[in-house]
This record gives sequence, C-alpha cells and structure tokens, in this order.
Amino acid sequence: MAILGIDLGTSAVKALVLDEHGAILSVAKADYAVLAPRPGWAESNPQKWWTATISAVQAALAQMPQFTTITAIGLAGQMHGVVLTAKDGQPLRDALLWPDTRAEKELELYKGLATSTLLRLANPLVPGMAGPMLCWLAQHEAATYQASRWALQPKDWLRLCLTDTIATDPSDASATLLYDLPADQWADDVIAALGLERELFPPILPSGAVAGTLSVQAATTMGLSPGLPVAVGAADTAAAILGTGLFEPGLIQLTLGTGAQLVQLQAQPVADASGNTHLYRAAEPNNWYGMAAVQNAGLALDWVRRTLRVSWEELYASAAWGSPGAEGLVFRPYLTRERTHYQATSSGGAFLGLRIHHQPEHLWRAALEGVACGIRLALEALPGASRATALRLAGGGSVHPAWRQLLCNLLNRELVILDTPAASSRGAALLGGIAAGIWPNARATSPLTPLTSTIVTPDSKQAALYAQVYTNYLNHLTRL
Repeated sequence: MAILGIDLGTSAVKALVLDEHGAILSVAKADYAVLAPRPGWAESNPQKWWTATISAVQAALAQMPQFTTITAIGLAGQMHGVVLTAKDGQPLRDALLWPDTRAEKELELYKGLATSTLLRLANPLVPGMAGPMLCWLAQHEAATYQASRWALQPKDWLRLCLTDTIATDPSDASATLLYDLPADQWADDVIAALGLERELFPPILPSGAVAGTLSVQAATTMGLSPGLPVAVGAADTAAAILGTGLFEPGLIQLTLGTGAQLVQLQAQPVADASGNTHLYRAAEPNNWYGMAAVQNAGLALDWVRRTLRVSWEELYASAAWGSPGAEGLVFRPYLTRERTHYQATSSGGAFLGLRIHHQPEHLWRAALEGVACGIRLALEALPGASRATALRLAGGGSVHPAWRQLLCNLLNRELVILDTPAASSRGAALLGGIAAGIWPNARATSPLTPLTSTIVTPDSKQAALYAQVYTNYLNHLTRL
C-alpha cells in the first residue's frame, strides 16, 4: 500500500511515493519554465505543468519497489496563482504566478474597502495574490476574463486534469485576498466590491477530503489504476507543515525553495497588527499559521546561478569559501517585489561595493549572504520570533551543509534539520492517505513525523562576524 504525493512548484513538479509507515519509496521531479513576457510579469504554461507531472509520476512509479501499489493521490501546489479556464477546464491564457507585480495599481481598489473588511482578509496587500491579479485581468484582458468559467489555483487546475472535478481548499483560498479568515469562507462582499464574478470561484472542501477519483484518461496516461481517490490537497506551505509534522503553536519552521517561508502555527486566526506578515489556513483543520514570506530566495539564487554560469554545487559550496562579508561585496536579492516586511520595492536587486579584486567566488558568496540576510529580515518581522532560539529547517533548497551553516551563523539560531527534503510532496501524500482512510485525520499522522537528521549550532565567532554583515546589509538598504 502506497500513496502518491504531487507537489506542483513554481519551476518544477515533484512526485513522491510514501508507504503507510511514512517511508519515502521514490521521488522524481520534472522542470518547466517561469515566463517573463514583460518586466514585472511572471507566468507559466499550465499544459507544461501537466506534461511535467506525467513525466515525474511515471519516473517515480518506475523507481518504486516491486509489487508496490498506489492506493491514493494527494496534491500540493504553489500559492496565489491564477489559472483562468473555459468550462471544459482548458486554460484560456498562461497562468499568472505569485512573483508577478503587474497588479500594483489594482491594490488601490482594496484600499477603498472599509478597515473592518480588510481586517477580515487578515493579510497585507500585495499584487501577486489572486484577487489583485484577477482585477487586473478583468480590466486589461476583459475578453479573456469574460470568457472564463473558473479562476483556479495551480494545484486545483492540476487536480481537474486528474479527476475532472472542481474544488479548492481553505489553505489556498485563504491566500487569495478574497477570503474571510474569521468566517472561514469566501469573502463574498469583497468579491462583489471588487467587481469580480462570484461564479469563478470553486467550492471549498477540507484539504484531506476526497475531491474525486482518478479518471480513466489520466490513469492511462500516467500508468495508474483508474478510480483512485484524489484528495483536495493544500497550498505547498500548508502541505510542508503537515509533511514535517509541525502541529504545535509557537515553533518556527523555515522552508527553503524558490521562495522561503517562515511559519508559526496559531490556534486562533489572529492577524499581524503591523500588516507585515501573513495569516493563512493550515491543512490541519484546527490551526492557522502566521507566515513571513520571502519571494527572493531560491528565485534570486537561480538567477545568479544562470547569469554567472555556476553550478548549484559551486554556488552553495562558496558559503565555506573565504570569510564572512565577501570582502565588502553586498548582494541585494530583490529581483522581484518583496513582501511587505520590506517596504522599499522600487530599487531592485544589485551587487554593491564591487572592486577590481573581487573574483566570481565573491559574487557567489555575496549572493548567499544577501538571501540569508533577506531571510533574517523576514524572521525579525514575524511576531514572537525573538523568543525562538531554534528553527526547524526543511525544503529542497536547504540541504547543502555549507549553506546550512551560513544560515545558522547569520540567523544566530540553532537549526533543527528535518530529514525530508520533499516536505510539500510528503504532506500531499499524507493528505491522499487521509482521503483514502489510511489515517482518520491529520493529527493521526504525527507518529510519522520525519526524524531530525542533525542540529546545526551557531559558531559564536562566525555569528559575531555575520552580525556585522547583516548590519552592513541593512545600511545599504537604507541608502537606496
């Protein structure tokens, strides 16, 4: 008995096979492009997602132990996106993704809402969420918008391909700026006030509920049995929280991927009064989570890697090269608009302090330090973070030892490394198991929590040097 978890990320889809004891049997992934047809835009072709999903699933199935049988499927996916589809589910244009900033002016529509209404949305106003992006589409691509039957989140469109059914879950819906957090439902009054069509939004079901069963066509394409139960699924961060066994409020978890997320569970939907951090629904129905999100994490590092033509191994290994501070070189990682914990949005990214003696390795190291400083800036914005002496660390962008130690020293906090580089897809598989009745609820999966592979401790001398690096970083931010 095994469960297939599919995590539809920003630039790659990952397929993972999990057995009923929580052991990972196989993992595979397939990449696709993030498109930037204009400055500030971020899009992706959903049909490429489907093609990549087929490839990743087939590869994961080929790696499974002999006589293993898939009994259920669960999903996770990148947050905030918009997939406009026709009645038959076919996309009418490329999907808009979370780094997209085209809807900046549409935020003015939100600012015209009553303060009490904005409080119910419980999130800062950023352009890369579904609500503002749909307002932009309604204004600038009216014909496509009017022809649309559904406005789906990425993982919900993928599930449509699997099951021919329409649904979403609270964790994704709560990240749209169209969701009433205290009432736990679509904010119909906000949708109406923005002039959006209410019929575009799918019904909301629990993350672990059965959304439908695998269609004959999808099963044949992937090499699976038709009729398998498919869970509604969850947003990738919510799935990662479940996949790493985080159930108790107070602990902070850092997940590194294309973006970085610092999350802290809450037993009640209490929004950040400063408006600097986010509040979303968890996949486990009794919890919410506060989040300080960093858009420019792996996204910025990948740009550096491609632009400077360096391998991921060389880039991460440079964390142990030279000394902290990259000999005066500072990298501002803000290649896209950052979230609201960092208000300056117009100056963009930059390498600052370049001198003739700097080598490529200095640029690589400065890039890692700049991203780490951006993560620390977000951590300090998370309410209650000052009381946390340790962070749980997960995600595929957190596995290199030298990079982990740099993070540990710069954040000056112990890092508890969770033995699961595929947290979101593991969480997706657990939701599939819940839908199939293998576990009665999310809490019942707690005995399967991944082991702690190691604990990284700050080096006091290095931490002191990195404190100076962080101060220098902040000083450069204030000058621009």
